[in-house]
Amino acid sequence: MTKPIIQLLLLCLAFSVVATKVSAVSAPWWQFQAVDTMKYSRDLSGLFLADRVALKETSETQVAAIADLGATHVAIATPYDEEFLPVLKEWVAAARRHGLKVWFRGNWSGWEEWFDHSPITRAEHLAKTVEFIQKNPDLFENGDFFSACPECENGGPGDPRQTGDIAGHREFLIDEHDAMLVAFRSINKNVQVSMNSMNGDVARAIMDKQTTQALGGVVVIDHYVRTPEQLNKDVTDFAEQTGGRVILGEFGVPIPDIHGAMDQDQQAEWLSRSLTLIAENPNLDGLSYWTNQGGSTALWTEGGEPKKAVGVVKNFFSPRTINGIVVTES
Repeated sequence: MTKPIIQLLLLCLAFSVVATKVSAVSAPWWQFQAVDTMKYSRDLSGLFLADRVALKETSETQVAAIADLGATHVAIATPYDEEFLPVLKEWVAAARRHGLKVWFRGNWSGWEEWFDHSPITRAEHLAKTVEFIQKNPDLFENGDFFSACPECENGGPGDPRQTGDIAGHREFLIDEHDAMLVAFRSINKNVQVSMNSMNGDVARAIMDKQTTQALGGVVVIDHYVRTPEQLNKDVTDFAEQTGGRVILGEFGVPIPDIHGAMDQDQQAEWLSRSLTLIAENPNLDGLSYWTNQGGSTALWTEGGEPKKAVGVVKNFFSPRTINGIVVTES
């Protein structure tokens, strides 16, 4: 047997050995898969300041459960005010322990006058946000998402649909977006700031193509509708209207005024139908389920027991695995 033939046989054998070791490739449905903790991380912030043991236990337990779903991010809605920083840090620490990135979805308490805080102006909001980012670089990791003013229409000067100040609202969102880009660049962190979540009706009024482009080409909708088919259609419609990519910043069931009462089987069925549809929608870049515990849409009971919907969400959040063996002809 000549040397070239021997080399060819050895090459074929080596390829066969390597090829048969191919076993799996995995990828999530979406690059952004989150669950919101607002009912605890924001609404109970004051109580947690007075009970750090409960804070640590609650954040650890809830974040661990969210991570087990296959989420990429956990949405944490603790206010950015200095007094609440210990609460925010504890939730963020729990996220890091469980390998999750964070969607910072808080706000300044004065914007909506939470916790008896005095109202603040747009200029104050912008300045405080930049200062917060620059003073707390250790809070953030590359791959985090940050919202300075989620559902911004609910505070400050008011809903632009009622005030008529469409232009001013757009200008404020763009100014904050640009300022946050600069602030995160100054602390050398790659954090996504195009997360201006808003009610769907507000988005229809505010997010024209020029504004969407100025805000990073992303439109983030907090959206509750009656049917899975309507949810899927609306994702497509928002993409066509804005020329941008769509993220569902909030969705979930049941909202009693929209869906009526649902038992666990009905909640799970609605979510399964919805996720099946939107998983095939090319306009959707990610989603955040609202909420983990507390409220009618919760995935877990107040006692921490998983509802049937947990299994549905996990099936879509967990990576899809492709198994196979490459067989070469002899």
